[in-house]
Amino acid sequence: MTDLTINGVKQHHDGDPNMPLLWFIRDEVGMTGTKFGCGVAQCGACTVHLDGQPIRSCVTPVSLAAGKSITTIEGAASDKVGAAVQASWRKLDVVQCGYCQSGQIMSAVALLKKNKKPSDADIDTAMNGNVCRCATYARIRAAIHDAAASLA
Repeated sequence: MTDLTINGVKQHHDGDPNMPLLWFIRDEVGMTGTKFGCGVAQCGACTVHLDGQPIRSCVTPVSLAAGKSITTIEGAASDKVGAAVQASWRKLDVVQCGYCQSGQIMSAVALLKKNKKPSDADIDTAMNGNVCRCATYARIRAAIHDAAASLA
């Protein structure tokens, strides 16, 4: 049995310890905001925070998350940085199709928790590997700057 904490709620996994965290979050816990994109940690759609660090949940086994704190997109707005990022996303109408956006938001939140005033280069580095097929990258960058300004 593996004990995990997702968005502050204790969860128990009684199955394969090598099951990807993504499938536990989606299929067993029922939180479908974290998306499956590529399955090989290349697109970022499955990004969640593990003890505050962004990780790709599609390749992270449940056993690696045991005893750690996991934050998904459903829990991202529970603090001021996450709430600010989501508000800026809405304000600047970042989303087009929306499929990648939960991963984009999770990466942006992690960036702003480490760097309160990121440059364009900082944003590009932090967001590298989060693929948006609709190419909303300019709006994503603008929303990160907007969120940073609202937190200042």
